Amino acid sequence: MTSPVEATLAYAEQFHHEDEILHAARQRGLEMGATPILPGGGAALCFLATAVNAKSVVEIGTGCGVSGLWLLRGMRPDGTLTSVDVEPEHQRLARQAFAEAGFSGGRVRLIAGRALDVLPRLSDGGYDLVFADGAKQEYSDYLAEAVRLLRVGGIVAFDNALWHNRVADPSQRDPETVALRELGKLVQGDDRLRSLLMPLGDGLLAAVKIAD
Repeated sequence: MTSPVEATLAYAEQFHHEDEILHAARQRGLEMGATPILPGGGAALCFLATAVNAKSVVEIGTGCGVSGLWLLRGMRPDGTLTSVDVEPEHQRLARQAFAEAGFSGGRVRLIAGRALDVLPRLSDGGYDLVFADGAKQEYSDYLAEAVRLLRVGGIVAFDNALWHNRVADPSQRDPETVALRELGKLVQGDDRLRSLLMPLGDGLLAAVKIAD
């Protein structure tokens, strides 16, 4: 039997429905083993991008385009999404999804490579939003890069912050879960950030940069 809490979380997750383009991109991602952000988390990304009137966004982990579609739909019409992924084939499928949604090539800059090699080449304070859905054990390093990349008032967000309900269970000590707990502590302890943990999808941890 579904508990009231489970029913409420399911209701929140299903509050925003994906259209055919998002659904097709999600299916391609699942077939490729690139598990996309769930609809609730995607809708939150769209909301955050809209809230900060995002023109320049960095995405760590292109996947097959699901999170990128949510971000682009929330960004300004003249905005550019810079998306980094180690898998060129995933990026090819993401480009297909963006084209199907009507986003021109000029709206998206896809960079193939390891995030921690690419991010240091991006401009300090030049971005409105940074979204991370890459290697969980590198999340703390992504955070350091994101704080540098963001303008004051910009937002960093991390998918899988609850990691399949493992983060809240202290008995779970696998490397990914430990890394996500450490990320939470770093975000909470950083005076430059004001944070929020949302129980949407697999958990979305977001923080506004309030000072340099």
